[in-house]
Amino acid sequence: MSMHAAALSSPRLQRVLAVLREGRRMTTRSIIRKAQVAAVNAIIAELRCHGAEIVCEQEVVGGRRRWFYTMVKEPAGG
Repeated sequence: MSMHAAALSSPRLQRVLAVLREGRRMTTRSIIRKAQVAAVNAIIAELRCHGAEIVCEQEVVGGRRRWFYTMVKEPAGG
């Protein structure tokens, strides 16, 4: 299945890239707040279509499930 990803120059993709470039594991919530976006999982999928390598880890924290994202390789032309 293929996805139609926004251009890498898209402001929302660029805002999420800027947050991920901090080099830390980021929760979905922290990405939403810092980058002012929604649908983080969809944006991560779009960045992966552009060649980004982003690790997603799931953990239970305080009895609640949390997802953490870490960019290990920038997208081509990022």
